[in-house]
Amino acid sequence: MTEDQKKNLETQLWGIANLLRGKISADDYRDYILGFIFFKYLSEKQYLYANKLLTGEEVTEYTEVTDAETLKAIEEESVLQLGYYLAPTDLFRVLVAKGQARTEGESNYILDDLQTVLNHIENSTRNTESEDDFNALFEDLDLHSSKLGRTPNTRNAIVVEILGFLNKIDFRLDEIDADVLGDAYEYLIAKFAAGAGKSAGEFYTPQKVSKILAKIVTTGKDRLRSVYDPTCGSGSLLLRVAREAEVTEFFGQELNRTTYNLARMNMILHDVHYRDFDIKQDDTLEEPRHIEQRFEAVVANPPFSAHWKSSANPLNDSDERFSPYGRLAPKTKADYAFLTHMLYQLDDNGIMASVFPHGVLFRGAAEGTIREYIIKDMNALDAVIGLPANIFYGTSIPTCILVLRKDRRPDDKVVFIDASGEGHYIKEGNQNVLRDEDVDLIVETYRKRESKDKFSHIASLDEIAENDYNLNIPRYVDTFEEEEPVDLKAVSQELKQLDKELEETNKVIQKFCDELGIDTPF
Repeated sequence: MTEDQKKNLETQLWGIANLLRGKISADDYRDYILGFIFFKYLSEKQYLYANKLLTGEEVTEYTEVTDAETLKAIEEESVLQLGYYLAPTDLFRVLVAKGQARTEGESNYILDDLQTVLNHIENSTRNTESEDDFNALFEDLDLHSSKLGRTPNTRNAIVVEILGFLNKIDFRLDEIDADVLGDAYEYLIAKFAAGAGKSAGEFYTPQKVSKILAKIVTTGKDRLRSVYDPTCGSGSLLLRVAREAEVTEFFGQELNRTTYNLARMNMILHDVHYRDFDIKQDDTLEEPRHIEQRFEAVVANPPFSAHWKSSANPLNDSDERFSPYGRLAPKTKADYAFLTHMLYQLDDNGIMASVFPHGVLFRGAAEGTIREYIIKDMNALDAVIGLPANIFYGTSIPTCILVLRKDRRPDDKVVFIDASGEGHYIKEGNQNVLRDEDVDLIVETYRKRESKDKFSHIASLDEIAENDYNLNIPRYVDTFEEEEPVDLKAVSQELKQLDKELEETNKVIQKFCDELGIDTPF
């Protein structure tokens, strides 16, 4: 697929939003559109796989199969290989045809049939390996919600229109790389995030920031056994890592139920096999679902300065994720709780890279104690990267990336990078946006551990100790621009020249006024 064809696919999919804009709130139509795209994907995947299984059989078209024994065999193979099953009568194209066959001038009512099909997909996974990955996956698609329309017929008409529009789009799953459709899905998620205001941070990390994190945690590696995101949102950050290295298994946890469903859909749409990802839904700090495991790469964009139970939960004092540091992160700022949780789950040979608000660099009290322990006692801090303000959806605060490793040597230094200044980003609308060259400069500087004038500094642990373990980037990277010295002689000559030009101008004006017989204005 060419770049133009890819762009066309993205434009077509985003065009579905125009069918609902003004009729349904953006947050609601996001869930319907992404859910229906996912249903079509599952249907097309099933159709192609079933036809492949029928190669050489008397009936080679899946929609024409009626033999119960053949259908049972296809179901068993589909659940084993795809993780789910759709009967011929449940296919997307069949439902669309039924809805578009008009009776007395109106679309046929298909909402009950559609709900039954979505239920069938989930039920087909019961008591199988893929059950957790498909359980309640379509729960946000409430086809009988008044958000879709006041009456059943109105709701049905809207759904038939959306499905009909989608039916015209050829996903070409038998021709294109899985990432093409997956990228288009990511494009939609990004578009929804751009218009979602504060809630956008719950499910999406800007693409270029994801790219920095992914490149950092894959430094020196072409293959990773595992990658983990404790606040995985839509899963885009996990998937981004797989572009930089071959990833065997993906692990993530997400608190928001709707976003958790979106993450699982995103994984499947990127053709990640159900056996190769494990996404859980729960509060990572209070109910960690992968606590016994250690991961080769850890990436995250946790909620900034979130509230958590801290000392209100007495178990936290003995929790190995938090107890070694002597203090717990304050209950109004969970940043260091997330950081130490990730560090606990990081494997000895792994790299962790996560986004945080700037306050983690210099805030004192409990956070200062934790920060000092990480640097002085653990020698785990590897890099501090300052990002431009206003690059995250829903917040304009300046942010940073902290990079941590457990395999640093005693004499290893810490890379400080200040990529927050003008010249390291561009403006697009109300957002500041990193460019590919900005990403490349950050990653290259980190990997080569280079000191660059007004951009980066390589600090020893002694230097950081001298700064009382305050990591505020201006203490290490001098970005002050000195003003050019003033050449007084040149300024004097310019003033004399201006006086001369003004005198000549006044003479011309005086002559003009004399000819007209009027007073001069000076």
